[in-house]
Amino acid sequence: MSTPAKSKHVAWKNVEREQLNPLIGREMVVGDRIMLARVLLKKGAHVPLHHHHNEQVTYILEGALKFAIAGKEIVVRAGEVLCIPPHMPHEAWAIEDTVDLDVFDPPREDWLNKTDDYLRHGR
Repeated sequence: MSTPAKSKHVAWKNVEREQLNPLIGREMVVGDRIMLARVLLKKGAHVPLHHHHNEQVTYILEGALKFAIAGKEIVVRAGEVLCIPPHMPHEAWAIEDTVDLDVFDPPREDWLNKTDDYLRHGR
């Protein structure tokens, strides 16, 4: 017999911020089958080329990110959303100080177990 699911109520101010490198910080809330991460990128931050089996939805709250994805460059600004299918290689540069919300299905195991070395080095 399985245990019933429980709701989770969290204030962002109480979520631990992990500083991945000098230009990128991250806060995460994880459910059973989905993850919400607030990523804080200083201008000039680079998220190196990578891919994952997770579907990703990125919503820019403040600032702007330039993505290289599917053979083209896309600038995603505050109030805009980018949907990234599973296994699609992509990278991004913060062209302004940026705050984004990333939603992943399923949750990113490499983020949870801190094996996301591609984010932990460089600038």
